[in-house]
Amino acid sequence: MTAYGIAHLRQAGPPHPEVYEYLERIQATMDPYGAKFLVHGGEMDVLEGVWPGALVMIEFPSMDAAREWYRSPAYQEILPLRADHMVGDLILVEGCGPDHDSAQFAAELRAVHSR
Repeated sequence: MTAYGIAHLRQAGPPHPEVYEYLERIQATMDPYGAKFLVHGGEMDVLEGVWPGALVMIEFPSMDAAREWYRSPAYQEILPLRADHMVGDLILVEGCGPDHDSAQFAAELRAVHSR
């Protein structure tokens, strides 16, 4: 099942020079894990709430691949280049698949919670 790395990055002012190096090097850490950027700080239209900062979304072929990438020596080597200079949150989340049915999901939740 496809998995996603999602980061909400918040920063004031221009990036620290090490962030540029991080950006230059991250793709090489992702390639061995079949990962690709889906969203990388593009234009946003905040419709509800407040969303300071940027969104990054990376697609992985599986949750295992996502975890292996994050823990890899190559990524851990460059991680401080970003993490030391930007405030943010990062999650790995499993996708729901092409046959996901929200009504069926609601029925399953309702059954679990009505016990």
